[in-house]
Amino acid sequence: MSMLTPVLQPPEVKEYLCKGERFIKWDDETASASPVILRVDPKGFYLYWTYQSKEMEILDITSIRDTRVGRFAKIPKCQKLREVFNLDYPHSTFLLKTLTIVSGPDMVDLTFHNFVSYKENVGKSWAEDIMAIVRNPLTYNASRYTFLEKILVKLKMQLNAEGKIPVRNIFQMFPADRKRVEAALSACHLPKGKNDAINPEDFPETVYKTFLMNLCPRPEIDEIFTSHHLKAKPYMTKEHLAKFINKKQRDSRLNDILFPPARPEQVQSLIEKYEPSGINIQRGQLSPEGMVWFLCGPENNVIALDKLVLYQDMTQPLSHYFINSSHNTYLTAGQFSGISSPEMYRQTLLAGWRCGELGCWKGRPPDEEPIITHGFTMTTEILFKDAIEAIAESAFKTSLYPVILSFENHVDSPKQQAKMAEYCRTIFGDMLLTEPLEKYPLKPGVPLPSPKDLLGKILIKNKKKQSVSEKRQNSLKKGRNVEPEITEQPAPMDAEDTVWAGDVAEEEPEEEDEHLGNLDEEEIKKMQSDEGTAGLEVTAYEEMSSLVNYIQPIKFDSFEVSTQKNRSYVISSFTELKAYDLLTKFPVQFVEYNKRQMSRIYPKGTRMDSSNYLPQMFWNVGCQMVALNFQTMDVPMQQNMALFEFNGQCGYLLKHEFMRRPDKQFDPFSVDRIDVVVASTLSVTASTNRFLSDRSVKTYVEVELFGLPRDTKRKYRTKLTSTANSINPVWKEEAFVFEKIMMPELASLKIVAWEEGGKFIGHRVIPVIAMHSGYHHVCLRSESNMPLTMPSLFVYLEIKDYVPDAWADLTIALSNPIKFFSLQDKRSVKLKD
Repeated sequence: MSMLTPVLQPPEVKEYLCKGERFIKWDDETASASPVILRVDPKGFYLYWTYQSKEMEILDITSIRDTRVGRFAKIPKCQKLREVFNLDYPHSTFLLKTLTIVSGPDMVDLTFHNFVSYKENVGKSWAEDIMAIVRNPLTYNASRYTFLEKILVKLKMQLNAEGKIPVRNIFQMFPADRKRVEAALSACHLPKGKNDAINPEDFPETVYKTFLMNLCPRPEIDEIFTSHHLKAKPYMTKEHLAKFINKKQRDSRLNDILFPPARPEQVQSLIEKYEPSGINIQRGQLSPEGMVWFLCGPENNVIALDKLVLYQDMTQPLSHYFINSSHNTYLTAGQFSGISSPEMYRQTLLAGWRCGELGCWKGRPPDEEPIITHGFTMTTEILFKDAIEAIAESAFKTSLYPVILSFENHVDSPKQQAKMAEYCRTIFGDMLLTEPLEKYPLKPGVPLPSPKDLLGKILIKNKKKQSVSEKRQNSLKKGRNVEPEITEQPAPMDAEDTVWAGDVAEEEPEEEDEHLGNLDEEEIKKMQSDEGTAGLEVTAYEEMSSLVNYIQPIKFDSFEVSTQKNRSYVISSFTELKAYDLLTKFPVQFVEYNKRQMSRIYPKGTRMDSSNYLPQMFWNVGCQMVALNFQTMDVPMQQNMALFEFNGQCGYLLKHEFMRRPDKQFDPFSVDRIDVVVASTLSVTASTNRFLSDRSVKTYVEVELFGLPRDTKRKYRTKLTSTANSINPVWKEEAFVFEKIMMPELASLKIVAWEEGGKFIGHRVIPVIAMHSGYHHVCLRSESNMPLTMPSLFVYLEIKDYVPDAWADLTIALSNPIKFFSLQDKRSVKLKD
């Protein structure tokens, strides 16, 4: 039980990081280079550097997105700086001393902090150990008290010239109600004037906790405490605490033998950890204040921490997994005039995608370097080579499971396609999978290899050239005798649902495709509609074709044809509109199709603002690659990021067995029940908020469920708080109940806090199977899924098996037969009387 045995350990902060290292921090724009000492605080909350002037800059560890060294780090372009670092000196060791820290609130708005060490190879260990802290699951999913502790650590870092904490910094940290801050400081016997300062020794953790209790009283926790301890006693005994844990904080569905309830003697360690009174600790008693800190601790994390680590079976065929997928990965903004950047491949890979897209077009003379851009738009261009180098650098930084590159290939030049293939071979090297695995030949009926089989491998999705024998075989099937050299040129089809080599007899001619140059305005307009430009993909020449194996794109004919051919290694892509049409008309067939082979869904071409569709409806039928615009942090992208945060952030999530087993049939639109799947009931009570806004405003909360079409999907909303209080607003409302969640494994709960007027404060999306029952502080995230230090919601969650009303009495009788028969006897006595 996580309450008694920690599932995860907090990040390790190595001693040398705390001690610090001398670096030179440089900046190209200002042509400045300044000596600094770089450090990480002992708790691993902040990376900070101090100048010779004692000025300090602080970077929240959660805002760090990447660390880079050597040739991947930033190199000065300013000639002055190049001279300072002897960069152009023939035997320069500059690349052995570089360190670049990349941070930002999202994947597009980035800041590069550039450092040069005095000694060689120092930056490498710093880069690795900083990222180890960043990637620790508890860095993003820390307990409520850990986030409160971050505030204290920062206050003690930002000292004035006398080495004291300026009181104005405390006002800035809690700006919503200055009078309350002053009263809380007074209660701790600390100075409260804006020009005053506090000795750090006078503000230890114990005093800080007292300050918080005075600033933000917890009457709702006092009520919980009162209802679970002996009346007229100001404490809770070990027995009472054990009973509270077992009754309120424990999943009622757990088996008592496999998961034994907490015993009084076991909870003594919790009292020792959270009770502020030494006398109470000796007596095995917990005070109301101790209860507050217990509920803020990691033992009461709303997340099932064991699901954050890699816990799923990774040995099943690729088609049995949801795969984190990106659309038009190179774009930083809109689809019509946005900027393309190789950096997006790095950032999206670091954010978790395992399938990305490259829109490839022919480069112009004299270099004739293939480019990546969004065709027939005003988006900027990047070199194909630069994108491949960015992918090679970051492909396996956060996950070792396979990367799939979806090429939308418009390069109608054999020479430039050969150049693309050569870049893939030389830059990716051994990472590139060029031949199918011996155990998994490309034959009908043979399943795909597993993510584990393909560890550390990059797979190419591109049109594949047919062999002469295949062409003749297909032609004979169609009753034609087509010479391999003289074939028909197919007309453009719908987007990526075009005619693909390997699925039909026709193959494009080997000479350069002139179709692109002859497009009239009407055709261009069509390509900029829902279907996009993918229908204009060109011939796969030998060099590129040879790189394609397990992910061979084909035209989708029908579910019947796909079943007959039974080829796991082919994949069809659909616009969201085409996929939606299929899933509404043929849901069961779509699920069966996705058991055997893969499908990729991508946004319709008219989403010029790079908005996203809701991925849930396509996950519901088992579509593996539900590709989204990662640069847009809207609700669909928030849901995608929240889901793929689990299973070790490896980018692969195993689908429910009903979406994998050939002997089971699954209809996501099923009305009543799913065979052997127990539906769940989820109730959510939003009790109070903490430090929601830096302004004194009224607030409210929305609660929503994503899941199967037949799940209860109502969006609930609390009333506005009665007063403009954003420090500890209270709602006294009934629980929001989602009575019947058909398949909890496919459902997620979204909680959002808003200011009056609709200004976003913070949100959290949590898969239902990854939530704990009980009282919890839900630490909120920004729109781009970054942890927010201050805002949190205090909620009560209850997750239990769904029981129809007709079976309620029987369920009660089975769960507690002694109590049931006792009540029956009492009723009988009353009836006799």
